[in-house]
Amino acid sequence: MLLRIHQVLTTDELAQVRELVLGADWADGRLTAGSQSGAVKNNQQVPEDLPAAQQARHLVSVALARHPMFVTGALPRSVYPPLFNRYSGAANHFGDHIDNAVRTHAATARHVRTDISCTLFLSDPASYDGGELVVQDTYGEQRIKFDAGDLVMYPGTSVHRVEPVTRGERLACFFWVESMVRHDAQRRLLYDMDMAITALRRKELQTAAADTASGPGESPEVVRLTGCYHNLLRMWATV
Repeated sequence: MLLRIHQVLTTDELAQVRELVLGADWADGRLTAGSQSGAVKNNQQVPEDLPAAQQARHLVSVALARHPMFVTGALPRSVYPPLFNRYSGAANHFGDHIDNAVRTHAATARHVRTDISCTLFLSDPASYDGGELVVQDTYGEQRIKFDAGDLVMYPGTSVHRVEPVTRGERLACFFWVESMVRHDAQRRLLYDMDMAITALRRKELQTAAADTASGPGESPEVVRLTGCYHNLLRMWATV
């Protein structure tokens, strides 16, 4: 499932994160690359132990935790601490690769299985040329260049790349999620069901507002459908 989540960061949070990372000392992005991706990776990255990276990471982590669409789409069990990269000048692209199946955080030695790969865009798309995130899936290549503050989530099993940036600079935050529900098809089913339940609840609230004779509480159908969602989650989740 490839999912766009709008406005993960507020305007103020976006400005703060950008200020922090732009003022940091950048390093070669290959420092955190695996054997396959290191051969095709050509960008810059903020070392994760810098104070600026830690502050920016905290802002992003708080924003993710409060965003209902991220929680619904990812069903996160563990999130690898967000990292920050830049594509510009001579360090301007990342060729086809698949992310490592497991990432180990150097500071904590904590393992995270990379069920979901995430990119949070930090640059206005009009401020740079190129730089599309290209994700290969069963429907062909998806070319992604979202607004600053928006997030894309896609399966960690996907071959993907970042096209060369030919003007300006592309700033982004990236990280991985180990989901409570390991398989993408199951997460997609739960996400679709949750969206349907939300829509039905909204309709029932609108009907109840127009009809003062309506009884309290949700309809039996919504209660049963919600029960199906939680029973499937109970069947598939690892916590």
